[in-house]
Amino acid sequence: MADLKCAAENCTYNEQSMCCKGDIMVGGKHACNCDDTCCDSFTCRREGQDAFKSSVIHPSKTISIDCEAIKCIYNTNYKCHADHVDIKGCSACDCKETACATFREK
Repeated sequence: MADLKCAAENCTYNEQSMCCKGDIMVGGKHACNCDDTCCDSFTCRREGQDAFKSSVIHPSKTISIDCEAIKCIYNTNYKCHADHVDIKGCSACDCKETACATFREK
């Protein structure tokens, strides 16, 4: 489980820079840098949407991260093993506008 800081303020799962989803998927199978990755779990918050937040009631500072970025040094068998992960994309409206800023190429 990684300590997650999420800057994707428009994500329905984001609360106080933490994630309410419980686990996330980082995409970017052929990524060579962080901008080639994304948070595939990103879901754009719709206006007036607060009833459905996620499968977890409260945001969590630590989270399980599945990761397709096989060239990342933190990826072992499609799981992220970084101690701390930053997801960027503060004004993202789509998952492709997010990125795993922690990505480091092997």
